[in-house]
Amino acid sequence: MTEGRLFRWLRPWVLPAALIGAFEWYARRAAALGSDALAPPSAAARAFVGAALDGSLWQATGFTLGTAALGLLIGAVLGIALGLVLGLSRRAAQLGSVSIEVLRPVPSVALIPLAMLAFGFGVRMELAIVAFATFWPLLVLVQSAVQQIEPRLLEVSRVLGLSARERAFKIVLPAIVPRLFVALRLGVAVALVVAVTVEIAANPNGMGYAMMIAQQSFDPALMLAWLGWIGVVGFAVNAGMVALQCVVSRRMGVMP
Repeated sequence: MTEGRLFRWLRPWVLPAALIGAFEWYARRAAALGSDALAPPSAAARAFVGAALDGSLWQATGFTLGTAALGLLIGAVLGIALGLVLGLSRRAAQLGSVSIEVLRPVPSVALIPLAMLAFGFGVRMELAIVAFATFWPLLVLVQSAVQQIEPRLLEVSRVLGLSARERAFKIVLPAIVPRLFVALRLGVAVALVVAVTVEIAANPNGMGYAMMIAQQSFDPALMLAWLGWIGVVGFAVNAGMVALQCVVSRRMGVMP
């Protein structure tokens, strides 16, 4: 690796490193003055290693990622399917507009009491809330993407006598691939945020619950370790989605 490439690779990490260093200094200074509310990043790193070695890190991470992924899958399938229908049919869009605009602004976390009554604690409750939260952005973005397709493409599909299913898979989906991946990347972020929030508020499993236990145990180092790990997991998942978008777009001959 040349010196110029090394500099370009390191440049995005300069600000995070500076912020971590500043926080380390501030937390150590606060500790010297008698405050134990904050832990320096070095202590959080040691707590992170401990959680990784005892297995609690991987167990909680697996639960959160698995629940978020399955909830996203449910929300994405329903959102993409309904978005295609509403985008292709003006009549369907008019019929569903009021219902969508009434239900879409409802905060997903406001459904926690209802989901707890319906499903109790555990996976099903968290799945329902994550699916609800990811359904709406995917629906709206897919509907908007379909409505912006070049009308001549749809006219050609009608002239060729393609069925609705063939039109969706051969014309519409390839045309909206870049915007579909934008919607999916947003859905991934929403799924992870909502899953952790539900675990903090109501579900005794996953990374959010582990962070709450650290807080209730007055262990700021472990709490900060979980917080940083959640950020790292989100970064890695988003990077994976970007890489997948490039691969799919290249194979379909579409610019990402």
